Parts: sequence; C-alpha cells; structure tokens
Amino acid sequence: MNVDIFKEMEDKNVEQIIFNYDKSTGLKSIIAINDTTIGPALGGCRMWDYENTDEALMDAIRLSVGMTYKCSIAGTNFGGGKTVIMGDPKTDKSETLFRALGRFIQMLNGRYYTGTDVGTTGEDFVHASQESDYLVGLPTEYGGSGDTAIPTAYGIYMGIKAAAKISFGDDSLKDLTVAVQGAGKVGSFVVEHLLKEGANILICDVVEENLKALTDKYPQVKVVAPDAIYEQECDIFTPCALGAIINDNTIPKLKCKIVAGSANNQLAESRHGKVLHDMGILYAPDYVINSGGLIQVADELEMKNNNHDRVMAKTRKIYNILLDIFEISRKNNIPTYEAANKLAEDRIETIGQIKRKYVGY
Repeated sequence: MNVDIFKEMEDKNVEQIIFNYDKSTGLKSIIAINDTTIGPALGGCRMWDYENTDEALMDAIRLSVGMTYKCSIAGTNFGGGKTVIMGDPKTDKSETLFRALGRFIQMLNGRYYTGTDVGTTGEDFVHASQESDYLVGLPTEYGGSGDTAIPTAYGIYMGIKAAAKISFGDDSLKDLTVAVQGAGKVGSFVVEHLLKEGANILICDVVEENLKALTDKYPQVKVVAPDAIYEQECDIFTPCALGAIINDNTIPKLKCKIVAGSANNQLAESRHGKVLHDMGILYAPDYVINSGGLIQVADELEMKNNNHDRVMAKTRKIYNILLDIFEISRKNNIPTYEAANKLAEDRIETIGQIKRKYVGY
C-alpha cells in the first residue's frame, strides 16, 4: 500500500481503521471510525468496485469524516463512521458475504452502527442482521425505519426553500427553474416536491430507465443531456448524483444563483466552496441539506421505535439550520461550508467538554 495510514488518520482525526477479510465469502471491507466524542459512530456501508485497496481506504476515511460533521450538525448523539466493501454490487453480492460483514460489525459491540449506502440495499442488511444487532434502516417489514430516500428528499426540498428565501427574498419555488442532476430515488422524490410547488424542472441522468420512469409520470419535465446540465439557464442547480461535480471545469459553466442538492461531497476541493461564495452563488453544504436519511436512522436508534411524522418534523429543521449557516456566512463573509463546519465543530467541542464530567457508575 502506498497510503501512509497513520498519517491519514492524523490528518483527518480518525480514531480507528478496521480491515475485515473473510476467505469463505470473499468479503473485503474497511470500516473507518472518525469520531466518537458525541456517541457511537454511525454511517452507511458502500459497496463499490474500487480499483485498489488505497482507493477504498481513502473513500472510507473521507466518508467517515463527512458523517461526523453530518451527525453533529443534525443534532444527533452519534459520531461519524463508514464501511466500504470492495466488490461489484451487481455481481459480487451474496447472503453469506453480508452475514460475514454483520459478524465483523457485531465484534465492535455497539461502537459503530451501519446500514445502506451506495451499492447496498435493505435486503442486504436483512442478511447481515442475522449476525449483528447494530444495523439501521432495515425494511419496515423487518422492524426497521424503511426507505431513507423519503426524508432525504424532503430535507433537500426544505433546504432549497431556505436557500430561495435568502437569494430571492421568498421561499416560494413557484415558477423558478431547477436543474436536477440525477433522477434516481432521491432525485425523483425531490422533483415531485418541486413540481407540487410549481417549479419548472430540467433533468438529466445517465440511466435511461430513470428518466423514462420520471417523464412518463411527469411529462412536463424537460430532459437535457448529462454534460449540458451545468450550463442550463436556471435559478437553482440541484445535484442528486455523483460527488465532486463542483470543480474547476464545471463552475465556469454554472448559470444559477443556488447550488443545493443531495449528492455527497459535491465540492471537488474545499476551495471550490470559496469560488462559489466569491461568485455570489449560494451553496447549501451537502452534509447539512442531505441529512434527512441520517436523521431517520438516528431517530430509530435513539427513540427505540419508528415514527414517520417525528422524523419528518426533525428533517424540517434543516430549513432553519441552513438559515443559521447562511447568516453566519453573510455576517463573517466566509463560505457557507466553513460556516457549517464551524457549527458542527463547536457542538462536538462543547459536548466533549460536558462528557468530561464524571457522573458515577
């Protein structure tokens, strides 16, 4: 391996890296636990056909850091962690592979909870649940809180409204044009929210079936080519697909006032958040606006029961959290991602100080 693991852990304040291998099933997975100051780590499990171990390791570390910030800013009592599985989710899945993963999760004895992410499904974790008590987001028929795309999309919708209030003086989305990148589960739910409020929708996706399903249901939606989505004349650009799409190549093409969507790690580099800020484009930090799914699984763990209305009420608060972030950004003339990071870090620091007090056992 070329990655200096301890150097990366030092740079990102990562507490623990666990490599898991099971010969009988072919499981190769990495768990990164970034921070447990507030509580046990929480973060999904991604299955991806990584080119090498270094790539998988760096993805696990990067994603675990993002989960720490997301868990803090959402007001949960969890820290950040992430699991990655090396393998093609289309061909390499099996019941036994996920049972093997569940066994490794169980070994952490509640230090880390996981569930679905890119490349994994609720059914995968039904298998894993036969070996572990520390899984979240199982299908409702198996006692879990169900599809996290629903609160995630609702949080994106509320976040877009908050950004519109700042940029246009009103949080109504009627007659605004929104360019949505990605018509998958979350993206299609976001489109439904926007259409109900009278927005005009431009959409792209690399998966033709996703576009067909959406446009068959909503023929008023206009489809554009994936490469053309960045340069569309619009009020709001809503990335709901890949990360790192705000970069040196795409930023000059943007013709919007707001960037607000569900994709993780939208900024290719932190400096791109400053570029948006200097251009007068309001950026809703991704780990804030897309935290609805995290809110659902955290609620499932903290409340010990599932209540959709309670989850949606908590998710609605993303609106006010973003308004606070936008105000800090305006007041201090700093990019919105810096304002969000400061709020998250301050909460972790304060709770860490509270937890230093001995309460007796």
